[in-house]
Amino acid sequence: MSDATAADTLPTQSARAARRVRVNKSALVMAAYLIFLMLPIYWLLNMSLKTNTEILNDFTLVPNQLTFANYATILTDPAWYMGYVNSLIYVVMNTVISLTVALPAAYAFSRYHFMGDKHLFFWLLTNRMAPPAVFALPFFQLYSSVGLFDTHIAVALAHCLFNVPLAVWILEGFMRGVPKEIDETAYIDGYSFGRFFVKIFMPLIASGIGVAAFFCFMFSWVELLLSRTLTTVDAKPIAAIMTRTQGASGIDWGVLAAAGILTIVPGALVIWFVRNYIAKGFALGRV
Repeated sequence: MSDATAADTLPTQSARAARRVRVNKSALVMAAYLIFLMLPIYWLLNMSLKTNTEILNDFTLVPNQLTFANYATILTDPAWYMGYVNSLIYVVMNTVISLTVALPAAYAFSRYHFMGDKHLFFWLLTNRMAPPAVFALPFFQLYSSVGLFDTHIAVALAHCLFNVPLAVWILEGFMRGVPKEIDETAYIDGYSFGRFFVKIFMPLIASGIGVAAFFCFMFSWVELLLSRTLTTVDAKPIAAIMTRTQGASGIDWGVLAAAGILTIVPGALVIWFVRNYIAKGFALGRV
């Protein structure tokens, strides 16, 4: 090999070595991040498979005596599993109501210009910025007076206060990306507005609808203050029921950990089913 060829080869080998070092560093950083992210979930799962005695007296990375009694308590006690049922009922109701209201509202903001449209749009977003504690007492008095207190629809409607603005904001960004010529062509072809909106327009913004549904579901699922204030027995959510593990003998840590693991499951399933829509939403829409 000539000196010129050797001189040309050395920079190439150095570049490859530097690239391998960068890849290894990136892999280490990602692995450390994943461990840091999953450690609380693993520890929660670890606690849920232990007895209270082992949780309080021993520090173990895996259970010494594996037990599913904590999960059995939740799945067989109506006071526990009805909390999940109640939460799912009002969360699904809220997601459906929010999307039903937000779709025509977002279409109006994206297609038409009217007096005060920007101010109205900003006012919607300010409702999302307000803390739920501000509205807890008004909602409590209103629903108590009209007979909606301790019902699923009460919590679902209350959560619309911050989910509808969010859904409108997300969907409006997707709808602006659809050319107006599609609307005009559909009208020329004889489509009514309802048929055009359902058959043509909604499939074009399916990613936006999926992203909006995901965020509505998640924000309603994790919200505690309003759902706890507006319910007592019949519609009490799981987040409020988890506070009843405090008793005369102390906190039932195993049952509480099992309830926490089961609380993560619905959110994980939603993320799994809408993962493609979320990826498209980050790439195309206002997310």
